[in-house]
Amino acid sequence: MPARTQQEEALDFPVPTKRKVYRTKSEIASAIKTARDIMRKDAGLNGDLDRLPQLSWLLFLRAFDERVDGLRAIEYDDYMPALDETHQWQAWGANEDFTGDSFLNFVNNDLLPYLRTLEGSGPDDPRNVISSIFQEVNNRMLSGTLLRDLVNIVNSIDFQADDTVHTMAFVYESIMKEMRDAAGDSGEFYTPRPVIKFMVEQSFLKLGESILDPACGTGGFLVEAFDESKPLVTNSTELAQLHSDIRGIEKKPLPYLLCMMNLLLHDVDVPRVVRENALIKMRNETSRQYLVDVVLTNPPFGGEEEKSVADRFPKGIATRETAWLFVYSVIERLKSGGRCAIVLPNGSLFETRSAAKQIKEKLLKECNLHTIVRLPQGVFAPYTQIPANLLFFEKTGPTEETWFYEIPTPVGRRGYTKTKPMRREEFAGCTAWWGGKAREGREDSEHAWKVSSKEIKGRNFNLDLSNPNTANDLAHRPPAELVGDLIKTEKEILGLLEEIEAGLRSSE
Repeated sequence: MPARTQQEEALDFPVPTKRKVYRTKSEIASAIKTARDIMRKDAGLNGDLDRLPQLSWLLFLRAFDERVDGLRAIEYDDYMPALDETHQWQAWGANEDFTGDSFLNFVNNDLLPYLRTLEGSGPDDPRNVISSIFQEVNNRMLSGTLLRDLVNIVNSIDFQADDTVHTMAFVYESIMKEMRDAAGDSGEFYTPRPVIKFMVEQSFLKLGESILDPACGTGGFLVEAFDESKPLVTNSTELAQLHSDIRGIEKKPLPYLLCMMNLLLHDVDVPRVVRENALIKMRNETSRQYLVDVVLTNPPFGGEEEKSVADRFPKGIATRETAWLFVYSVIERLKSGGRCAIVLPNGSLFETRSAAKQIKEKLLKECNLHTIVRLPQGVFAPYTQIPANLLFFEKTGPTEETWFYEIPTPVGRRGYTKTKPMRREEFAGCTAWWGGKAREGREDSEHAWKVSSKEIKGRNFNLDLSNPNTANDLAHRPPAELVGDLIKTEKEILGLLEEIEAGLRSSE
């Protein structure tokens, strides 16, 4: 008889049932802290950008066990678990006697390879979700004992308790807070929840509409769109359709994993999210079947794509500036009558060089750019102080006029910080002014003004327009703001000179 593995021997003993269970927010916060303390002891993990992915994939498997396999087994008598018995959480994650080198070997050489090779029988099979997530997931811990200690903490988090309905969201937020803090140094900017909520609400979503975020990150827009639409659902068929209509694309593996976990914790069992370069994917998928009704997104700020990506776009607009490539792709992706809410930095709005100018010209020609909401300084603090704007447009024909609304900075403050972020209430004035779905009754005010498309074209498609209803008293403006305006003006002049130079060279 072949020698039995430690896992098989451990299964001879009952899995301990008397363990601490983390349910309340304070308990879960404590559990996350304990988990991080355990991971700090392991020589294979260096910093939070190593530790947080490690914790995230374990939490995903634990959440999947309870939120998908667990609940489906209760709901359907004939439900077959997505994972075989050996690889289900209860066999290894909940088995505290399975530890040490054998446990480490099982995770590295059995569990993770198994998860990567899962194959479902159809688009709604959760095995497809698991295999896509774990293609690039690796265990980086070197100690089987510390890994067992970490798994024990994860195993003690209660993902099912009816009296702790917000527990899952809090677990997710706890991880995301740490992830945002760690990712700020690597150029990752996460959209604040008040901004997401405002953009989703002003998009006036309806059941049956396909909703895409092509730079979905950790899924903030997708979850908010789902939560906004779910109260409209009246039966299981509509709910299944809503699950299918929420779609995302994410380039990087860790945000992708967190996005899938985020949707899973909101009871979207099989998220329609893919891990690919959205710019390449959207250029390859040009047929009508890929068009969508709504796009909600915050594309990367100030990034540059590889030349091979830019070369996929038409001649003349093959810029490597990521934000404008996303704008172009979104316009192409929308159905006739579709609409978009997108975050863009000030730099993109005043950009007047050839590619940006042509894309803005395309935007105003094919779409109704009806509203630009100008955000105050520091909304994305502490990751960047770059001022940002929210653009709302519909693919319904040319723009005739564009309304601008400037969200004022709170009285007594120059901007926002990590400890004093933007709040949802600060959008209340803009929401009241908006005029509902039909945008009726809009009027000029100290915060709102409109500009004709003719004037925008006359400004060489510069959309970075200052509020004409606010006194521009130079004596009272902060020095940093004055310097920023000077730099912006110099860049505009440089752009015009480069266009003139290009024109002179072409005429020689």
